[in-house]
Amino acid sequence: MMEITICGRGGQGGVTLAKIIASAYFLKGKYVQAFGVYAAERSGAPIQAFARVDDNEITNHNQVQNPDYLIVLDRTLIVPGMDATLKNGGSIIVNTPDDNTDYKELFPGREVATIDATSIAVSNGLGTRTVPIVNTTMAGAVARVLDLSLMDLLAGLEHLNFAGTNKTCAREAYKMVRSQKIPGEIVKPPEVTSKPRVADLFDDDVGGMPKIKTGSWATRKPERRQLTPPCNHVCPAGNDVQGFVAAVGKENYDKALGIILETSPLPAICGRVCPAPCMETCNRAEYDTSVNVREIERAAAELGVRTAPNRSSRQEKVAVVGSGPAGLSTAYQLAKLGYPVSLYEAGDELGGVMRTGIPAYRLPRDVLDEEIDYILQYDIAPHTGCQLRREDMLRLSREYQAVFVATGLQNVSDLDLGNSASAEPVQGLHFLEQVRQGNQRLDGQRVIVIGGGNTAMDAARSALRIGASEVRVVYRRTRSEMPAIHEEIEQALEEGIILDELVAPVSLTDSDEGPLLTCQGMVLGPPDASGRPRPVADTSPEARFNLRCDLVILALGQSHDISILPEGSVIKEGEALLGLSGAPFFMGGDFATNAGTVSAAIGCGVRAARHIHRTLSGEDLFPPPEEPVASAEAIKFQRFEHLPPEKVNTLSPAERRRCFDEVHLGFQAGPDGTGAVGEALRCLSCGVCNSCDRCLEYCPEGILRQGSEEEGYYFDLEYCKGCGVCMTACPRGAIYMTNL
Repeated sequence: MMEITICGRGGQGGVTLAKIIASAYFLKGKYVQAFGVYAAERSGAPIQAFARVDDNEITNHNQVQNPDYLIVLDRTLIVPGMDATLKNGGSIIVNTPDDNTDYKELFPGREVATIDATSIAVSNGLGTRTVPIVNTTMAGAVARVLDLSLMDLLAGLEHLNFAGTNKTCAREAYKMVRSQKIPGEIVKPPEVTSKPRVADLFDDDVGGMPKIKTGSWATRKPERRQLTPPCNHVCPAGNDVQGFVAAVGKENYDKALGIILETSPLPAICGRVCPAPCMETCNRAEYDTSVNVREIERAAAELGVRTAPNRSSRQEKVAVVGSGPAGLSTAYQLAKLGYPVSLYEAGDELGGVMRTGIPAYRLPRDVLDEEIDYILQYDIAPHTGCQLRREDMLRLSREYQAVFVATGLQNVSDLDLGNSASAEPVQGLHFLEQVRQGNQRLDGQRVIVIGGGNTAMDAARSALRIGASEVRVVYRRTRSEMPAIHEEIEQALEEGIILDELVAPVSLTDSDEGPLLTCQGMVLGPPDASGRPRPVADTSPEARFNLRCDLVILALGQSHDISILPEGSVIKEGEALLGLSGAPFFMGGDFATNAGTVSAAIGCGVRAARHIHRTLSGEDLFPPPEEPVASAEAIKFQRFEHLPPEKVNTLSPAERRRCFDEVHLGFQAGPDGTGAVGEALRCLSCGVCNSCDRCLEYCPEGILRQGSEEEGYYFDLEYCKGCGVCMTACPRGAIYMTNL
């Protein structure tokens, strides 16, 4: 009788190999057995399989104790004395890239055959390098060692429905296996006798970890990681969006607000006017709808308690020119670092474009004032009504150790529409300032706004609120190319504003019926430098037409005014402008980037403060490069429940089109914040462990441990078999497997 023992790992096909060997001999008319030792082990755990072949009926159904052949599918299972029960004259067949002679110390006096079955199998697509399926490949090597013909082996494979690649691998191994007798004498280990011990109910071993440290079986191990949530990645202000949303989900508004205030001093403002790119990139949108981060930030600002400001602790003074969002953000961050700051503003009030260019129905004045008042509680001295010139900047460079310039975009873009005595165009920002001051009424008038950005939308909606009978927005591209916040466009259309797409203004003339704006129809051509399709004139006869109007508002964008800087200055965000006799100058906000949003200006202020601090102190506070972004592919959506978004209170179009009351009123659930909590709980916490305990619950071996809040979870790798259940159970991509 020939007896065979196969040692391998779960998933490699050891039991099937025993069946292949048995089938080949069965077809030759032999009596055979093939069976494995099964338990609750998973992929990667050591297993054993056995085969017997005889000319007579086999009546022994026990495990093989003294095999003629020992087949090892994974060389990491080889230990000294492994051949102790092998019969004299027995052979060992090992899946290994090593040479036969590498086993002279382990198997002296034995016939050892080696074959790199893993490489053959993987190169032919049978399994992976981590879990290769080597059974059919090893069958080829075993058949050669057993003097079983290749034809008989292939017949055995076909009997078990193996074909194609499996037969190819078997043929290759049959040709490539190397067998050699290792010099030396077979070493028999001494016999060890021991009495079995029955454990007492209160024995320390009962219920404890097994004596065998099963981590040695593993071919891979779990690792924890923290990916970058897509909302964090795209936040222009640099906020830890996932962090403050998670805090709101736990009803900890103070913590949520504290997280936001690390990077932004204007959460109540951003919670109203931010374009929210975080919501556009939210992975939850792939499942149902995005998390309403903007409203959650607003709730945190309204329900959280701000920390008490610190006082200055440094001697170096910094001047900040411009009190828009970039200037306020920079002053705030520098003051938090202990610098005394002087804040210069050309207007009569602080706030810049947030005060003069954003209507009250989007940003109530009391909200703006409260945010600025909190910032001024730090060591920041405001100076309003200061229209600084180049010589003033030179003076500041001598009085301060650093100067930050964030004066925004002061130069407006004009458009020559000819001469109209009755309807001279006005600039959008000037119009919005006049509306803010209460100096403008448009009762019964027809208004045309030229442009497609936020200023155009604000001007159009404001014109409607001060009495205009008809408001049209003329834009030379289509709605999808408009740079305005899409939500603002949608609400403008709800209020009755007309959007004329693919229309370019040509001239403004007077007629007996009143002013006429002559327009040219456009079509979209190839992309221009901005990446958007270039509008070109429609050549059809009906493409030119007239629109009657009483007022034309231009909202075509703005540019910076560099006349306050030294001649020849080149503006680069965050870089010091040297060459003056005094302190270095830094630029930021729209003045340097033309990003055009409050949140982007806030983020620019954070970076500027870090640049200035590094220049003055040598300390680098810039964060390390972020981890890879958690894409939708990293999220196991099936683990989450479909949840509709919390509803937000909004004034109806009929209510809002004739007043400047705030349009968005927060979550419908009311002032207790329950709506914000419900919305925050929709967050998937992409790439960030939020202690959901799924890995802890599903670990089949119980080797996951939970330490302190700082430590989090950790793995007992002495017992971890590398099954990967924790990775599969983790719904947010915070666990991955690495090969050992």
